[in-house]
Amino acid sequence: WAWMLLVHCQDVIQDPTISWSFKSKSAEMKCSHKNLITHTQMYWYRQRPGETMTLIVYTAFGGQPDYGENLQSKYSAVKDSIEAGALTVKDLQPDDSGIYFCAVKDGVDVTAPTVKILRPSPLECRDQKKKEGKRRKTLVCVASGFYPDHVTVFWQLNGQNITDGVATDAAAKRNEITGLYSITSRLRLQAKTWFNPDNEFSCYVTFFNGTYTNYSTSIYSWWMGSGTLFKYSLTSIYIGETFF
Repeated sequence: WAWMLLVHCQDVIQDPTISWSFKSKSAEMKCSHKNLITHTQMYWYRQRPGETMTLIVYTAFGGQPDYGENLQSKYSAVKDSIEAGALTVKDLQPDDSGIYFCAVKDGVDVTAPTVKILRPSPLECRDQKKKEGKRRKTLVCVASGFYPDHVTVFWQLNGQNITDGVATDAAAKRNEITGLYSITSRLRLQAKTWFNPDNEFSCYVTFFNGTYTNYSTSIYSWWMGSGTLFKYSLTSIYIGETFF
């Protein structure tokens, strides 16, 4: 006979917890998880008594199992849904006894952000004091469609960093369907600063995917996004250390 101990945590559950079976028979173990639907990858590991843990097979929803150097005649893995999968050990022998682990992993690829600046609403000043210097305008920078969530956001006015009037989300928000993140940052400034035609407003998003990369976009108050102009909106990418 052979014995198998299965382990699980709060979000990943294996069934049964303990499996006893006879020699030459088969043993099936199931694994399910309560994570986001982007966790499409499942890994099965085995640890024999006195040995280190080794990978048996990797599966992904919609793909074929990868057994590596292990024999498919010995193992059979299926993943018919995003939330669940199963592993069968065939022709059981005493050395098949051990602890079997199931692990799930996020299948979202590293994706860079798309950055845009939303112009102030023309209605924003209506309820504000008319006195010169009191009216305010708010620019909103939106970075979306990125993964993972390792980003920082900063603003520049005419190439110089600014922090006054800046409010950025405390953390990026994740879309439960796509698994991608988004974050917003708001710049509130005097209306006269916004209406100065020489001022360039830029939003930079520093994204870390193994190295620091800055994605940015810039706007001017008088540029409405159409026609050919000498000054224009642009997107820049800088690779290397954090850009300040």
